Amino acid sequence: MKSTFGKNLTVALFGESHGPAIGAVIDGLAPGIPLDPAHIRRQLDLRRAGANAALSTARQEADEFEILSGWFNEHTTGTPLTILIRNQQTRSGDYAKTKDLLRPGHADYTAYAKYGGWQDYRGGGHFSGRLTAPIVAAGAICEQILAAHGITLGTHLAECAGIADAPLPADETALKAAIAKVNAKPFAVLDDAAGEKMQQAILAAKSELDSVGGILETAVVGMPPGIGEPFFNSVESVLAHLIFSVPAVKGVEFGAGFGFAQMRGSEANDPFRMAGERIVTQSNNNGGVNGGISNGMPIVFRTVIKPTPSIYQPQQTVDISRHEDATLQIQGRHDPAIIHRARPVIDAVVALGLVDLFCEAYGTGWQANI
Repeated sequence: MKSTFGKNLTVALFGESHGPAIGAVIDGLAPGIPLDPAHIRRQLDLRRAGANAALSTARQEADEFEILSGWFNEHTTGTPLTILIRNQQTRSGDYAKTKDLLRPGHADYTAYAKYGGWQDYRGGGHFSGRLTAPIVAAGAICEQILAAHGITLGTHLAECAGIADAPLPADETALKAAIAKVNAKPFAVLDDAAGEKMQQAILAAKSELDSVGGILETAVVGMPPGIGEPFFNSVESVLAHLIFSVPAVKGVEFGAGFGFAQMRGSEANDPFRMAGERIVTQSNNNGGVNGGISNGMPIVFRTVIKPTPSIYQPQQTVDISRHEDATLQIQGRHDPAIIHRARPVIDAVVALGLVDLFCEAYGTGWQANI
């Protein structure tokens, strides 16, 4: 029973939602990588409820982080880097009242089945979205490594509550500018008017004791060709593995994704051409990946985030201690939508996966070879 990912660069998560602290241990970082704690702080702030307080949970964690090891004189030392984030705003009594009632859409029952009732049920324990905070911190380190090699990434809310944002541009220069635009916003949309409608829809669901979901769209620009290890460590399989590890993710598609089902091969294929000394494709239906290997075009994919399962309406469930049907009306502090907070989490796991793949191709020394 492990909470560890990675082959060359590994990340191990620890802690529970209502325990004293949560954190991550990152092993495999090369020595001598300059790190800016301000970028880690910024990404954690985007994930925090406080970034969009009215749209999020009332649990306002500061997410102050401590780097306990592996970092000295503003550079990595090459030893395991440990990040600790203390929980300060727990209110565990909210969960004690309903601990035997399985929350629909949550991991309460599956965790009980796997761990035999020994799991920490408070706030979802180790299965809570709270554990995405150390993931974001670890990913922010990898984002800096990628940026130093000319690789940038970003995610926008392509759709929320049925409201669509403007699409990402196909042109690489315009795409890079769009990424910079959404990365600078606490509510990541290209079209501010659409973003306002999304926020109003989230507030409307909140007023009705309900929640909404949506679709995130991510792009990675600056990828060289040749990264990925088919069959089982392809770009898509590694990233999909990590993306599906994020709570509330229920679908991912690369490039045209499910749209391929309506295409012919003549439409789906991306014709090659020369752009100076560089080989590029005229379209990017395959999302920057052929045969599981990066082709040098932007990696583009979309992720479905389900509506927050914690809603305040009465729901049918089971009392696990009595083994009988019951009605649940949850207590506690919960988000009417988590899609805007999931955005930096998706960026983080993508960065983690890509750095691991780069290390597989070029060795761990690639990280500091700037």
